[in-house]
Amino acid sequence: MSLVERQDTISQDSAVWNGGMGSVSDYVALLKPRVMSLVIFTAFVGLMLAPGSVHPVLGGVAILCIAIGAGASGALNMWYDADIDEIMSRTQKRPIPAGKITGEEAFAFGMTLAVGSVVTLGLLVNWFAGAFLAFTIFFYVVIYTMWLKRSTPQNIVIGGAAGAFPPMVGWASVTGSVSLESFVLFLIIFMWTPPHFWALALFKSGDYRAAGVPMLPVVAGETSTRHHILAYSLILAPVGMSPYFLGFASPVYGAASAVLGLAFLALAANVWRRREGDEARKACVNLFKFSIFYLFLLFALLLGESLVAGA
Repeated sequence: MSLVERQDTISQDSAVWNGGMGSVSDYVALLKPRVMSLVIFTAFVGLMLAPGSVHPVLGGVAILCIAIGAGASGALNMWYDADIDEIMSRTQKRPIPAGKITGEEAFAFGMTLAVGSVVTLGLLVNWFAGAFLAFTIFFYVVIYTMWLKRSTPQNIVIGGAAGAFPPMVGWASVTGSVSLESFVLFLIIFMWTPPHFWALALFKSGDYRAAGVPMLPVVAGETSTRHHILAYSLILAPVGMSPYFLGFASPVYGAASAVLGLAFLALAANVWRRREGDEARKACVNLFKFSIFYLFLLFALLLGESLVAGA
C-alpha cells in the first residue's frame, strides 16, 4: 500500500470513527454559554439579594444547578430547532447543522442535564427551587421553542419569561419562596427582552423570513417593530428604576438606573427614526449591544449594594 493510499484509508477510518461524536467544545456550544453566563449572573444576584442566608456550598450548588438547567434548555432548543438553524446564517455553525453532533445525541445530553439539575437542586437545596427550575426549562423548551417561536410574532414577548425566571429561582434557593422583590427582578428582564431581541430581528429579518419564523419584523413589518421597540423601552425605563422606588435599592442605584434608562430610550428612539440603509442597521446594532450592557450594569449595581450592605 502506498503512502497516499494509507493516508486516504486513515482519513476514511477517522471520518467513520468521528461520525456523530462531537468534541468537548461542541457539547459546550450546545449549552449556549453566552446565554448561560447571563443566567448565572442574574440568578446569583437573586440569590444574594434574598433575605436570610444559605450555606456557601449550597449556594454554589444552586447556581451550578441553575447554570446546568440553562444549558439543558439550550441543548434541547438546538435539538428541536436544528431545521431552522441550518437555514439561518447566524446559526448555521451550531453543532447539529454543522454535522458535529446528531440530534439524538443533543436530545439525550439535554435531557440528562435537565433531570440531573432539577433533582440535584431539589434534593440538596429545596424542592420549591427545584420545581421552579423544572418549570423554567419546560417553559423555554416546550412553551417557547416548540410552540410560540413558530406560531406567533409575540413569541419573544411571552417566551421571554423563561429568561427572566433565573433570579427568582436564585431567590427561591435561599427562601423556598418568591416575593415582590424577586418578581421585580423578573419584570426587569421580561420587559428588557423584547426590545433587545427585536433590535436583532430587524437586521436579521431575512434569516427569520427564510426560516419561516414569524418574528415581528417578518409578520408586522419593520415600521411596526420600531414602534414596539420604542413602546417597550418607554416602559422599561421606569421598571428598571423600580428597585429604588420599592425601597430595596439605594438612591445611587436610582440615579444610575435613570441615566441608563434614558440612554436605552435614546437608542430606541434612534432605531425608530433611522429606517433605511446602513444608518438603520447601525442603530439596531447599537441598541442590541447597549441593551446587554444595560441589563448587566443594573444587576451589577444591585449586587454591589447587596455586598456592601452585608459587609
